[in-house]
Amino acid sequence: MSHEIAPLADAWLTALTNGKKILFFGNGGSAADAQHLAAELVVRYRINRPALAGIALTTDTSIITAHSNDFGFETLFSRQIEALAQPGDVVIGISTSGTSKNVLLGLQAANKLGCVTIAFTGEKGADCAAEAKLAFKAPSSITARVQECHLLIGHLLCDVVEQASAAA
Repeated sequence: MSHEIAPLADAWLTALTNGKKILFFGNGGSAADAQHLAAELVVRYRINRPALAGIALTTDTSIITAHSNDFGFETLFSRQIEALAQPGDVVIGISTSGTSKNVLLGLQAANKLGCVTIAFTGEKGADCAAEAKLAFKAPSSITARVQECHLLIGHLLCDVVEQASAAA
């Protein structure tokens, strides 16, 4: 599995080293994972070190409710990507099924802006995984197991960038 994680870690490290940010998004439990991983970067994972740029696009209730009311739910993440993402940022769409339309559209918008896109999906997550430049497909179709794998991989990536940040 390390051969699957190394390109993801390289993408995170490259972005953060170059002053870029990592944007996370997903629905339901995946929204919670997005918030959790962004917090690990901004605050800390295991050691005290300088803050790292992580943003969860799932936390601003005013944006979420206004956009969903005015435009619908499908473009919720793509609209925020349009506003916040810049070339070289890493954009991580999390979808246990890999078919969430709003996650897919968010990844498409990020690709158009020149971001490095990563999908976290389950084993059948073909749509989002195909749209992303890099993907981690948890080896299960059981939602709880997929979410557990996503958090484990997210923590491993946080550990890699935190160790590199502390060493710099």
